[in-house]
Amino acid sequence: MKTLEDKLKNPVWYSLNETHQKFHLEFDGVRFYNPEICNFGAFSDATKTAKAVTAYAKIVDSFFLVSENGVPTIDTNTVSLVKKIDGCQMVLENLVTTEITENIVLLTDESIDEIYDLIWLVMPGFYRKRGFEMGTYFGIYKDNKLVSITGQRMQTDDFIEVSGVVTHPKYTRKGYAKQLIAHTTKEILKEKKLPILHTNKGNPAIPLYEKLGYKLTRDMNWWLFRRKI
Repeated sequence: MKTLEDKLKNPVWYSLNETHQKFHLEFDGVRFYNPEICNFGAFSDATKTAKAVTAYAKIVDSFFLVSENGVPTIDTNTVSLVKKIDGCQMVLENLVTTEITENIVLLTDESIDEIYDLIWLVMPGFYRKRGFEMGTYFGIYKDNKLVSITGQRMQTDDFIEVSGVVTHPKYTRKGYAKQLIAHTTKEILKEKKLPILHTNKGNPAIPLYEKLGYKLTRDMNWWLFRRKI
């Protein structure tokens, strides 16, 4: 029986083993998401990833391996390392009460295109349109358009990750993200699961997360690979 701590150390691996098993692909012992949903993978043995990375690269041009520890091995004839993103994991310690003044709505599949366009406007490059299927999304509308969202990404029987925290550049500094994160966190707690999130080290949003009751717990590295043509 794996503990919560075990699962937090390898969140992609255990998400694909539990809640997101329906999105699971496996090559040579390495687990990956269906690339139409998400381009993440995870491993249990960093010395045995080369064949799997080559196999996955045949169906997606770029992707991440996510790990707390270990440097994945690759076949440099088939893939190249684009960069390593130094990230960190945060978990909720105690939710700080936050006043909700905006009308936060549950987003449906009718909003998929709006979600996709907003994320690609602010954080282009990696979000898949079917990423909406990974969890629940909430949003704030202004002037009849979606201007701020939060979503859910990796999930197990024990935790749910807050992700997709995006606000249109014309609507920042209004407290929308803070209220959405607080709302999403409460919804996760209703499911009796631990809210977590991932971000880059040094992200200026980290103090906001801390004010909401999240704490830094561990490093989480994101290895971005690209298929060689």
